[in-house]
Amino acid sequence: MTETTRRTVVLGAGGAGLAVVLTACASYGDPATQASAEPLAEEPSSAAPKKKAKAAKALADTSDIPAGGGKVFESQKVVVTQPQEGEFRAFSAVCTHQGCTVATVSNGTINCPCHGSKFDIADGSVAGGPAGDPLPEKKIKVDGDKIMLA
Repeated sequence: MTETTRRTVVLGAGGAGLAVVLTACASYGDPATQASAEPLAEEPSSAAPKKKAKAAKALADTSDIPAGGGKVFESQKVVVTQPQEGEFRAFSAVCTHQGCTVATVSNGTINCPCHGSKFDIADGSVAGGPAGDPLPEKKIKVDGDKIMLA
């Protein structure tokens, strides 16, 4: 009876691994492999219209934003305000003090619950609290009664 040694097992496993690698490399440049790769190149271009459709989705209706107030859209990290009837503004919903998400809009200010910073609904400037910088403005587009991120 033949005895199997550790060296025989290691060489056998190494040889099998080498065979797999060489087989994979041998198909590189094979026309059949390249033909199957071409549809993959087309997939990202077909996914592009879906992204455009998402970008065109309305963030809110104009009726959702009260005059003299606003609304926080937490998942989009944006707050939309209506300082005066028919005038809509948008700002980052991330407080410039320590990065908390603002929570409410009331009494003409956008309010951060973490440390009490307040920002003016008309221009995002600091109205009170420890924040030193205004909220960055976000671009929006009002199309009829829909508000969308631009």
